[in-house]
Parts: sequence; C-alpha cells; structure tokens
Amino acid sequence: MAKLHVKAAVIGAGMSGLVAARELRREGHQVVVFERSSDIGGTWLYDPSVESDPLGLDPGRDVVHSSMYRSLRLNLPRQLMGFSDYPFPKKGSGDSRNFQGHEEVLQFLRSFAEDFKLVELIRFRHEVVRVEQDVEGRRDWWAVEWRTRGGEEAAGVDVFEAVVVCNGKHTQPRIAEFPGRSTWSGEQLHSHNYRVPEPYKDKIVLIIGRGTSAGDIAKDILPHAREVHQASRETDNQVMEIRKLAGFFQHPMIACAEDDGKLVFQDGSSIYADVIIHCTGYSFHYPFLKTKGLLSVHNNRVGPLYKHVFPASLAPRLSFIGIPYLTYPTPLSELQSKWVAKVLSGELVLPSEEEMMSSVQEHYQRIEKLGWPKHHTHRLEIGKFTYEKWLVDQLGLPALGQWIEKMALIGLELLKFLQSSDENWRDTWDGEKWMQEEGFGKQIP
Repeated sequence: MAKLHVKAAVIGAGMSGLVAARELRREGHQVVVFERSSDIGGTWLYDPSVESDPLGLDPGRDVVHSSMYRSLRLNLPRQLMGFSDYPFPKKGSGDSRNFQGHEEVLQFLRSFAEDFKLVELIRFRHEVVRVEQDVEGRRDWWAVEWRTRGGEEAAGVDVFEAVVVCNGKHTQPRIAEFPGRSTWSGEQLHSHNYRVPEPYKDKIVLIIGRGTSAGDIAKDILPHAREVHQASRETDNQVMEIRKLAGFFQHPMIACAEDDGKLVFQDGSSIYADVIIHCTGYSFHYPFLKTKGLLSVHNNRVGPLYKHVFPASLAPRLSFIGIPYLTYPTPLSELQSKWVAKVLSGELVLPSEEEMMSSVQEHYQRIEKLGWPKHHTHRLEIGKFTYEKWLVDQLGLPALGQWIEKMALIGLELLKFLQSSDENWRDTWDGEKWMQEEGFGKQIP
C-alpha cells in the first residue's frame, strides 16, 4: 500500500516540536510549525521577564512560556540528552561540565534545527488560539486559528489533516493550597516566575516542594537571603537529611498561614517569613483545543490517551508528544514522533477505538494498583523503560532498542548518586569515565 502524505501542523518549536517536525518530514508529510515566540527552544529559551501574576492564577495574564531560571543546570548528563542519530556535544565542546547549563541545550537545539533545515518550516510569533475538528463537515480535517505576537498584528485560519501538540508542560503553574494562603501578607510566587536570587537579599524565604527546582532555587537564594526554609510532605528521613547547610531549615508541610506573616507547620513549629516560593509543579494546559468533550484535562490526566499519545476517538489525526515524565525527554520525544509519523503515513496501524479505550482503562487500573494518585497518570516507572521499549517494538528498530538499553544502564548508575546525600552530585558523577569502564565507548549510541 502506498504511503499517505498528510499536511500536518506542529504546535511548538521546543525540543519535542523540532524532533516531531523532523520525523514527520522524513516520512514525507508536509509540515508547518507554529511557534508563539521569535526563536526556537521552548522552555529552554531563557526569558528574564516574568508574568504580571506571580502565582500564575490569572487566566487573563500575558503568559511567559519558559520557566527557566538563570542558574539552571540539567539534572540529566549530556550523555542522555541527545537524539539517536544526533548526540549531544561531548564534554569540552562548550560548557565543560557533565551536567551542563541551559545555554548549551539551547545551542544544541539550534544546531539540530539548522542541520535538519527545520527553521524553514516554522512560523515564528504565531500563537495558536484554536484547534478544532470538523471543517466544512469533514471530521478528518482540523482548523488551526492563529494570531501573530509582536510587530504587525495579523490573524488567520489554516486547515490541516493532522495536528501534533508539542507545547510543553512547564508553563501552567500548580500551587500549594493551605488555610490562610490567599490572605497571607507576604510575597508569594511560583517557581515559574523565579529568575534570579538578588531580589531576596536579607529576606526569610520559604520554599514549598522537594523536587529538583526546589533544591536548585534554595541553593541559589541561600547566599543572599537571611534564611531559607523548605516545607514538603516528604517524611523519608534520608530525603529530609540531604541538605545540612548553614541558614537552611526543613519542615513538614504548612498547616496554616496567619495574617501577621506567621507560617505554622504540621508539627506545630512556626516561622515568620517574607516570601513563599511554590515549587509545586505544573498542569497540562491546552486552552486552544476544542474537542467537544472528546478530550479532557482533569487533575493532570490528559485523556483518554492511548499510550500517552493518541486520543482514542480522535486518532490518528490528533496526537501529543512529550507528555510522560520521569524519563529522558529527548529519546522519548524522538520515539513518539517516529511512531506518530509512521501511523499518519499508514506504515503502522493503530488498534480500533474500542481496543485503544480498553488499553487506556487497563492503564488507569494499573496505576491505581500501584497506589498512584490520578495526577500521576502520565508518570513512568523509574528505571524500567517499559514504555520506551514498547515504542521501539512498534517501530521495529532494534538499533533504537540497544540505544535505550544503554541509556537505561547509565540512568540506573546515575540514580545511585541522586539517592545519595551528596549535595554536589552533579559535579561528583563522572559519566564518561563510568561509560569507558563499562565498555560503552565515548558516544551513545
């Protein structure tokens, strides 16, 4: 059977959008990428500006896409950041550290876009405001309405046979709720709007959360602030004892906030603080999608999605790249993009809608058995790479399977450092030395 070649819209020119555009074009599809900013990179494009609403609760605010802070370093080494046929530059080619800064990631993405001639596919400063099915009675076509940002204003609607959503997952903040939060007298912001530490000089800062950004921001602010406190629901003693730094204090979660600035914790202790920074994650957000209820986002579950990519009743003409987390983002996006491109061309065939829905329900039941809450629907099991291996099997590309196996072994070795109490694990772990000792050679794959 001859391959199908469709006209496809890709929303977003970040990491996922770029690799999606490459794989779609490789498969013979006609591709247009819509990017709301004036450059590629998505979340890796550092923007020093912040939003007018520091908590990100106002739906009418002018949204800043990137959540990048100036000092950000990756929590994945360069060996795990490349694509299967386009590895990340070796140590010494720019940033000399194994865990490089965000500037080098952006340069990598720019080089990737240039080398594969992707820039010519991108409409910069084009914000997508509506994606809707059923154009002139045809369910297999999609209207993509857009408007330009900055410079001369324009708007329009284009029609596509497929839409691939790659707008990222680190833009819509989720905040911690506790009694008294809305009336507390101090300053509050979400980490989405944190950029630099200087504004917190001589202040008492409380950070809510225990993820990587919480730890990074705490270390960033500590040399400037009077005190830095961290509150979380974590009760594991090993995690709670990781950071023993002068001027840094850990607490259980906030029980309530009082009008005079006092914050009371669940163990009865309290502090007076000037600032609360919510490092509490993000919500999937697709305000432009109009699907008449066929797709929903509730408590961070996008669904029903077959294998985190295709809405069962709208497949294959609508798809999502990069939704799963606790994995390596570049290989995940590449594998998903190859799958979408081949499904759209007819080279690979999806199960029936009923079979896809059954698979989705099985997944929901499985995460319930694991004891995961609903908002962990798109979480992958650390270290298992079952999902990535499933994608490789669908594609029938053994070489990519070997690539994933190598990356999994490196990730498991890295996990030992992540679970240790080494505050400087990014500088302690020598991935290149370990790879040579294990016979991986200098590059993956």
